[in-house]
Amino acid sequence: MIENKNIKASPERAILVGLVTKGQTRQELEEYLNELEFLVRTAGGQPVKRFIQTLSHPNPQTFVGKGKLEEIRRFIVENRIDTVVFDDELSPAQQFRLEKELSVKILDRTTLILDIFAMRARTAHARTQVELAQYQYLLPRLKGMWTHLERQRGGIGMRGPGEREIETDRRIVNKRIADLKKQLAKIDKQKKVQRSNRGKLVRVALVGYTNVGKSTLMNALAKSGVFAENKLFATLDTKVDKIQIGNLPFLLSDTVGFIRKLPTQLIEAFKSTLDEIREADLLLHVADAAHPQMQKHLTTVRETLAEIGAANKNSILVLNKIDRITPEQLTVLKNQFKIYDSPVVMISAISKKGFDRLRKTLYDEVRKIHIKRYPHNDFLYPDLEF
Repeated sequence: MIENKNIKASPERAILVGLVTKGQTRQELEEYLNELEFLVRTAGGQPVKRFIQTLSHPNPQTFVGKGKLEEIRRFIVENRIDTVVFDDELSPAQQFRLEKELSVKILDRTTLILDIFAMRARTAHARTQVELAQYQYLLPRLKGMWTHLERQRGGIGMRGPGEREIETDRRIVNKRIADLKKQLAKIDKQKKVQRSNRGKLVRVALVGYTNVGKSTLMNALAKSGVFAENKLFATLDTKVDKIQIGNLPFLLSDTVGFIRKLPTQLIEAFKSTLDEIREADLLLHVADAAHPQMQKHLTTVRETLAEIGAANKNSILVLNKIDRITPEQLTVLKNQFKIYDSPVVMISAISKKGFDRLRKTLYDEVRKIHIKRYPHNDFLYPDLEF
């Protein structure tokens, strides 16, 4: 029989599982599962159903209770489910037991995010960073991996090191982690030299939750051609461009987006990428003004910035996508951010609404940093009107 290569493989059918635990409401969990669903779709899967249970804490062996596990098992059999995705990170023991009980692919939020990073990694640097994070996550989960791999057919969660059976040997994985760390140390050194060679220009870094429009904004300001798509983690590699507003030049860099429960392995592996943020003079914190969870996204970004040692940077808050909200919502937003600890600008990166105000604010903030650095050159950069 001749194989028809034009036939597209059907997307994996997935169910999502989450717990309402102490200190978390069902509404909050639903919001988290909305994000998890977006992650699954970004990875190429088809979310079919959600299973929610209220427990004071996850079951140490199966995450959910016995009755809920049976309900999930029946649904898997009756609806040809390929994958079960849990909203929280599973312990190695939970993962092993769930695979045994449900006989399908089991993924947790961390695995899913790592998989999307593997799919999005385009340069050797990004691929090395992701591979290191995957191996670090894999290492404590080697028990039972052989039987798990016997059932693998590729797909979501299977990109990268998980596909190589021989790599499940603990000694080999440890050696690979050591080799990858050496490669990244070498790359980090090269990147540091590159950053030092950029001269004394003020450095501005775009930061924000994933999928808020950072790359679209970068393209609009710099015409840089950064890849931008309405999916999570569209950009992994840092792109740096020289921008000039009036007669004031500065450097603008696009960085990887943050997300709730960003795996610690990724934060460690992406150290050199995050150094762009740590070493920046000014942060452009971009947020999605139309997203119902904008405030929580702002909090997540602040917490992640604190985690990487960049919490006290000068910043401009850019509320993007105002073309997607009503005039009434825009008025509420303006009142809400009337008193804020840093400048606030409301824009649409697509239509460029609010760009004059953004450029003016950027110019003023960069100018302050530049004059502080070069106090005798302040006459070179006058106040600009837009």
